[in-house]
Amino acid sequence: MLSAGLVLLAGCGGSGDTPAAPVDVPEAAAEPTAREPTAPSCDPGLRPVGSVKRAYAAVVDRAPTSAYRRPGRKPFARFGRRNVNGVPTVFGVVGKVVDARCRARWYRVQLPMKPNGVTGFVRAADVRIEAVRTRIHVDLSERRVTLFRNGKRVLSAVAAIGSSATPTPTGRFYVNQRLVPADESGPFGPGAVGISAFSEVLTGWTQGGPIALHGTNRPDLLGRPVSNGCIRLPNDVITRIFGAALAGTPVVIRA
Repeated sequence: MLSAGLVLLAGCGGSGDTPAAPVDVPEAAAEPTAREPTAPSCDPGLRPVGSVKRAYAAVVDRAPTSAYRRPGRKPFARFGRRNVNGVPTVFGVVGKVVDARCRARWYRVQLPMKPNGVTGFVRAADVRIEAVRTRIHVDLSERRVTLFRNGKRVLSAVAAIGSSATPTPTGRFYVNQRLVPADESGPFGPGAVGISAFSEVLTGWTQGGPIALHGTNRPDLLGRPVSNGCIRLPNDVITRIFGAALAGTPVVIRA
């Protein structure tokens, strides 16, 4: 479980990817006799976004940014440019609403709030979109974490997971912050990769009990169900994941 002592922002971005629209939209073919290019056209509506090789993050550019249950309805949540840890606010993009000219007007996004798995719509004008080429799978039954880049496995390691009393939540989440502990020899090791999940039992914890992948000062407990819900990894492994899993990286946790 994340708590005090995680103080420094590792940063959002830095992947080298140029910000891109979530879905490549081909230009409409021009008529043989046309003298000017024909503008792209679309059937307006909601479209899925992302693939196993590429996902997208929506970084808040305009504050406050409101989240809506449906585009244009009454907002149910608002977000600043930075969260309570001083980290840029990022959402995981799962869809976009386009107009008749294929322009994104809204993005459907995963939100870093309770209940786990909540989504909403944010205005396209309020965020900038960045591509992410990594994803993380956490298999609780095998107690194993696997990192993928461009759809290919790049590392896999045994992890400690939540105990039966404080289980690691399952579902689809995303990396929303990366934090450096004040003491790298402490229980978080050299870094923590925060995700948009919260403990479903430790509701009274600071910030609602956010979940993270992090290092450990008890490597002897790796592979066992002993944590308060977080996922503990060898320090050399969390260092690699920390450097690779930028904000917006999809995280799937399965039982």
